[in-house]
Amino acid sequence: MKIAVCVSGGGTNLQAIMDAIDNGTITNTEIAVVVANNQNAYALERAKQHGIEAICVSPKSYKTREQFNEALLATIDSYEVDLIVLAGFLVVIPEKMIQKYRNRIINIHPSLIPSFCGTGYYGLKVHEGVLARGVKVTGATCHFVDEGTDTGPIILQKAVEVQQDDTPQTLQRRVMEEAEWQIMPKAIDLIANNRVTVENGLVKVK
Repeated sequence: MKIAVCVSGGGTNLQAIMDAIDNGTITNTEIAVVVANNQNAYALERAKQHGIEAICVSPKSYKTREQFNEALLATIDSYEVDLIVLAGFLVVIPEKMIQKYRNRIINIHPSLIPSFCGTGYYGLKVHEGVLARGVKVTGATCHFVDEGTDTGPIILQKAVEVQQDDTPQTLQRRVMEEAEWQIMPKAIDLIANNRVTVENGLVKVK
């Protein structure tokens, strides 16, 4: 299975995926390309160091959002990938791309959906919300992408306990280590080995 990994920042989830491919946690999978919307994303450097093609498609390079969307889709299409992995990609995915790659785009979200998801909940804002509400258990969700925000079929979730002395930063780190970096590679491996189907909007794992 060929995958494209889309990133915006440091690329810690990308690193977790590369490591999992290297150590055999993810099987039958190769990363065809890493695409960033930000030319300064350290994730691009991680990919290059790993011998993986790394490309920046930035909205700043295009006059309109529509032109950027077309360029993003054309770039992904050119690699003929089987799966698109959003690993901290802070871009609204064009509807055209969602329709073309239905149930072939996955995302990692740093909460247990349906809690703390949707518009405005991303990155540290999720963990700030969790702590502000006094929530005792949070976690991460790997899901397929549909036209809504964090509303697609859920593939895997993993819970993480919130500790009393947590800050948004310490909680973010623990959710990444204990949940995100575990379930995203696992989801990719399940999909690569034909163990995931979507029936009536729900994921079935064989």
